Amino acid sequence: MKRIMLSVAVAMLAAATCMWAQPTEDERVEELLRKMTLQEKIGQLNQLSVGGFDHNAAGMMRAGMVGSILNECNPNVLNRYQRAAVEDSRLGIPLLISRDVIHGFKTMFPIPLGLAATFDPELVQQGARFAAIEATASGIRWTFSPMLDIARDPRWGRIAEGSGEDTYLDTQMGVAMVKGYQGETFDQTSMAACVKHFVAYGAAEGGRDYNSTGVSERTLRNVYLPPFEACVEAGVMTLMTSFNDNDGIPSTGNGFLVNDVLRGEWGFEGFVVSDWASIYEMVNHGYAEDNKHAGELAFNAGVDMDMMSYAYIRHLEELINEGKVSMEDLDNAVRNILRVKFRLGLFENPYIDESNVEAAFYSEEALEAARKSAVESAVLLTNNGVLPLNRSKVKTVLVTGPMADAPHDQLGTWTFDGDPAHTVTPLKALKQLYGNDVQVIYEPGLKYSREFDKGGIAKAVKAAKKADVILAFLGEEAILSGEAHSLVDISLKGDQRKLLEALHETGKPVVLNIMAGRSLVLDFEIEHSDAILYSFHPGTMGGPAIAQLIFGDETPSGKTPVTFPKHVGQIPLYYNHNMTGRPANGREELLHEIPLKAGQTSLGMTSYWLDCPFAPEFPFGYGLTYTTFKYSAPEIEKTEYGVNDTVHACVTVRNTGDKEAIEVVQLYVRDLVGSVTRPVKELKGFKRVAIAPGETVKVAFELDIQDLAFYGKDMVKKVEPGKFQLWIAGDSASGTPIEFEVK
Repeated sequence: MKRIMLSVAVAMLAAATCMWAQPTEDERVEELLRKMTLQEKIGQLNQLSVGGFDHNAAGMMRAGMVGSILNECNPNVLNRYQRAAVEDSRLGIPLLISRDVIHGFKTMFPIPLGLAATFDPELVQQGARFAAIEATASGIRWTFSPMLDIARDPRWGRIAEGSGEDTYLDTQMGVAMVKGYQGETFDQTSMAACVKHFVAYGAAEGGRDYNSTGVSERTLRNVYLPPFEACVEAGVMTLMTSFNDNDGIPSTGNGFLVNDVLRGEWGFEGFVVSDWASIYEMVNHGYAEDNKHAGELAFNAGVDMDMMSYAYIRHLEELINEGKVSMEDLDNAVRNILRVKFRLGLFENPYIDESNVEAAFYSEEALEAARKSAVESAVLLTNNGVLPLNRSKVKTVLVTGPMADAPHDQLGTWTFDGDPAHTVTPLKALKQLYGNDVQVIYEPGLKYSREFDKGGIAKAVKAAKKADVILAFLGEEAILSGEAHSLVDISLKGDQRKLLEALHETGKPVVLNIMAGRSLVLDFEIEHSDAILYSFHPGTMGGPAIAQLIFGDETPSGKTPVTFPKHVGQIPLYYNHNMTGRPANGREELLHEIPLKAGQTSLGMTSYWLDCPFAPEFPFGYGLTYTTFKYSAPEIEKTEYGVNDTVHACVTVRNTGDKEAIEVVQLYVRDLVGSVTRPVKELKGFKRVAIAPGETVKVAFELDIQDLAFYGKDMVKKVEPGKFQLWIAGDSASGTPIEFEVK
């Protein structure tokens, strides 16, 4: 009897404990999954684009046929949709509200390519955090960012949306943005990040958007996949497939990439979404017969959610009944989506506090972070000593050019929600900050970047005669970069060069600021200006940042995140290319400069162009400031290492000028002999270091030998023993290497 009573007591205690214990996330997912009908499961995989309140869309939500929506950010409308899903549907599963929040929501930061120029992941993370705070206040809980596409062709419009040409830099910036969007802990300001585009989209042939790519698996693993893997390790919640086909297989139907690599090798537990209609577009690729077939291919390739192809909602039930898609895979896809919704707290807090939305926008802290980001993203490309301007000597400046007072275009691409009324342009900032000391004359010359002269250039030249210095703001309108905005000619459009030439002929110093969504060809601009400050598209607070840089209240510290070509014909041109069997060896003579002898049949048998120098205009990692730095040769503590060792490398950097400035000190390596050819240099570390005038600073790096691992001839990632070179320098083209060996 005692044993029976004891057993009853234990059972009662266990039952009581279960009553009070909170179910785990996985338990909640499984409980909900058991209740769902086949149609409701498929509904979670369906993402719709909505604008305004649509009764048909709301009806689908009440029926449990929509899992996510995008392109609506009116809090009142979103709450109405959410009520349809939560209060009027059978199971009350909340919607996941998404939006392209790419470099800010209301407060716009520099475009991602500009953010990469900061070489400052902490600042980039801070910017993503402010973007999440603003967006989530409006109900946006999922963004399609960061873009991790390695881009080595500035003709491609979407180069603006990523971090440039380098795998290591792209990885650091991507991880920073993921952490900023999602937050340290999940709360109401957490916005699920979505790494994209999986994979090699940035290698589109001809720099033409949506075009094919032909990247080998080895190059995918060594160059294009590492940023995605790092973001998976950092806990990114979602991933997006890309539009392109690679080696003949559309990414949205590539099960090797999603099922084998992403989930099998990396253990990704989030969900995968197609890009806009990219499931259906496999029909256009000639890879699928129709939308039903495309849905089958995408789903079996591991794509959990369909963005605007309607393939799943229309055909998945039939495919399951035909045995072409399994219920097990469907349940796993639903699990992946529900897990994200639970993690974001949508079941507990699905609604938006409409009374508190605008209070989250344009805070002083966000605006200051945006200004600082714009300062750090600006790259000083040339300077003959005219910058910074001296207010005691410069009494009158002419502000001219189509980008001087262009509040919308200054924001750059992907700025659906940024308000130009809040943009502080250079013209406005110069008057506000320096108008008491310096007379500011404004004559635009051209109204917009593609305009041809209608008499404005003559007016600007006339005004220049009254000025001590000309501040010319040229570049690209926002619409010239971004998705589907690729170019063949990447020089300045319209009559901007004509304006610059006319200003230069006045004999007055010309300070050129360029706002653009890509690296441009600048040979003409270099010859017709005294300084070039490249600020990409700098966002809401670009004006104050540029003005303060021009007058020396801030010092430039940005570095080029992409190579700047001398000529469009050099593209693709990037610093970390493989070594060829006949390298150019620095030969820079042009065809017309090479003397020919009678009967000569060759002008040289190395890898260079006859009519263009081999070297770029500006290399990766390059940027000047208002002082100069002198580097010592790098030092390491020994010359032989094991595969599990760490290289402790250092260099001394001395500020040889009279101004304090920040130098981005960069660490590069080269594997001299491998089982496959290796890049001539690879970035493996960087540090932003503030150095006072005359000060010498020791900058130390730790390089794990395992960071030298790569996928070689046997397609296994490992460190191959052999000799290596190591540089510590101010850009990818500078420095003296030191050699070490891995045994």
